Amino acid sequence: MLSPTSRHNVYKQMPGANPFKVLDNSDIFLIRNKEKERRKLELQSQLSLRVHEKVTYAGRMKAKQGDLLRELREGLEEDTAQPGGEESSLAQQQNTPAWRVAMIKDRNIDKESMNEFITKKREMFLLEYSLAVKRGEIEQLEKMATGQERKLMRAERFLEDDAIMFDEFLKENDKNSVEAIKVAELETKVKLEKVTEIKRLTTRMVTIKSDISKFEDIIKEYTMYKEFLFKLSPPEWQEAQRAKGKTPKANSTTKSATKDKSKEKDKDERATPKRGVESRASFASRELPPLRDARAPSRQSIVQSDKPSPVAELETDSSEYEEHPELYFTDPRQLLELLSELEEQNLSLIQNSRETEEALEVFSKVMDHTRKKMELETVQLTQQIDIMTHTIQRERDRATELELRARLFNFGKYKSADQEFMLDSLGAKVEEVYRSCVGDTEANLSTLQMLTVIESRLGELLENVEMIPKERLLMAERTKEKERRLRLRDEKMHQAKQHQEERLKRALERAQADIKKTTGKKLMARSQPPAGKLKTSQVYDISDKEKEEQLYFFT
Repeated sequence: MLSPTSRHNVYKQMPGANPFKVLDNSDIFLIRNKEKERRKLELQSQLSLRVHEKVTYAGRMKAKQGDLLRELREGLEEDTAQPGGEESSLAQQQNTPAWRVAMIKDRNIDKESMNEFITKKREMFLLEYSLAVKRGEIEQLEKMATGQERKLMRAERFLEDDAIMFDEFLKENDKNSVEAIKVAELETKVKLEKVTEIKRLTTRMVTIKSDISKFEDIIKEYTMYKEFLFKLSPPEWQEAQRAKGKTPKANSTTKSATKDKSKEKDKDERATPKRGVESRASFASRELPPLRDARAPSRQSIVQSDKPSPVAELETDSSEYEEHPELYFTDPRQLLELLSELEEQNLSLIQNSRETEEALEVFSKVMDHTRKKMELETVQLTQQIDIMTHTIQRERDRATELELRARLFNFGKYKSADQEFMLDSLGAKVEEVYRSCVGDTEANLSTLQMLTVIESRLGELLENVEMIPKERLLMAERTKEKERRLRLRDEKMHQAKQHQEERLKRALERAQADIKKTTGKKLMARSQPPAGKLKTSQVYDISDKEKEEQLYFFT
């Protein structure tokens, strides 16, 4: 539970709080914590005081009573600031000696010096003077408040007048809006009627256009048939029809010239009334913009119709040579016979075209195959050329180096007779190789010529190797490899036999040789110094996984 003083302190710290209202649980705990902190601070301050500065329990209680009296005095001063008749009574009560005695009844009056008494009196005078000044300010503020209240009353009156005027304005606005809605409804009715009329006309136009397009398609089909029959007719008849069409054309040109002159005269006579009609039409177009917009597509269709269509061109072309359509074919059987002939020709042409296409496909396949083969051969040949050029260059470098070494090695040692003998032996070996590769020849060839022939023969054989099937080539390689292994085994066996014979011969010689008696001490090999042990530092190898983890987490 909280003490009365603590409650009083709490309500003092919380201005505007109602002291007669039960606080919430959260507020009670907050107040309790604050009271504990305040008591702790007071205890600490009391402990930090010196001995002569400390106060007993009775002194602390009197100090609390003095605080309460001070707060009471402050509350009374606030009550004096309130307007009304209570102000004079409170002031008289405060000035009475009994009230003052009651205020200082519980005080511990000590002896005071003259200076302290004067200072206190001076402070009391200053306080009374400040109270008087504050009372005057309060009166001035009350006067200002009354003036402001009057102004507010006037402003409220003006606001009421403005509200009345605004209500009248709203009523007039409502009337105008009702009238505008009626006018808008009438206009929408008229607009809907016009829209329905426009839709009806547009649907009629669409149906007319669809009929026109159907008739145009029929005309195109008939003109196509007509042109087809005209082209099937013999050329003499076509020329005759064209000649017939030229004579009426000249007559029509003379007639059109006279008609143009008469039309020009009529235009000059009717120029003035047309202007009035045009002005009226422009005025009507200004009055009715939606109808003008609706008729725009029809005008475009008229413009398009003014342009010469392909059907009209065909008609003019066909009408150049005839006024009344005439046909060369009088009997349908003629057409059927002609069509059967054309069909036979078409079939023969189709068959020829298929045969040519098949031949062309075969030719294209052969060409592709040969082209691929030639490309592959060219690639192989280029590779062989590169390899041969590299080998030639390498052999040339080697030949020059060997020649230089041979000169340095054979300088002054061998004689010309020995060299000629060596050349003859090499020539004999080359001739033997030539006979085994090429065969016997009646012509006497030199050693270099035989070498060139052998080289060319070797190139041809290498080229032919590519043409040989891989299976045969593998079989030949296996047989050669088998022969080589057998030859190597025979050579190894012969070498082992020779080695065994040499060993037996040496053993026999050792057995038949005289025994040599050793005299003196046997020679000993020099002893090596003891090898020192090297201290090997233990190196802990880190596995690859640990290295990867270190690189991932620490870099």
